[in-house]
Amino acid sequence: MKLTTKGRYAVTAMLDLAIHYDRGAVSLSEVATRQGISLAYLEQLFSQLRRQNLVRSTRGPGGGYSLSRVPGEISVAQIIDAISENIDATLCGGSKNCADDSPCLTHYLWADLSSQIRDFLDSRTLGELITQPHVRAVATRQEHRMEIEFKH
Repeated sequence: MKLTTKGRYAVTAMLDLAIHYDRGAVSLSEVATRQGISLAYLEQLFSQLRRQNLVRSTRGPGGGYSLSRVPGEISVAQIIDAISENIDATLCGGSKNCADDSPCLTHYLWADLSSQIRDFLDSRTLGELITQPHVRAVATRQEHRMEIEFKH
């Protein structure tokens, strides 16, 4: 199981929206700048996230994206699922046909790991993550950096 850049970026961008939840809609260009993610890539991700009702978009001046629910109601697993990221450590994708159409010797070990990863990501919400001191420290540093960039 490998969480791809797509999954990491989706979670990072959603966490950015959660940090700025009280502000309302946030432009994707702001998220792209703060997180160092391509705007075009974020647009693709947010199209998927919107279709899965994790974010809503607001058009016009002051528009952008906002979470569709409070941060505490959105789990990391929901974000990963919304972008069709696979959380499976088995070689067979969970179909139990890894060795001659049967489970391989270690199939159930990797299936158990996949289940534990899923449970962990299901138990972590954006609301919980934004309260962590290290997340707050990074967010503060990013805001400060953006303020300096916009003054120049």
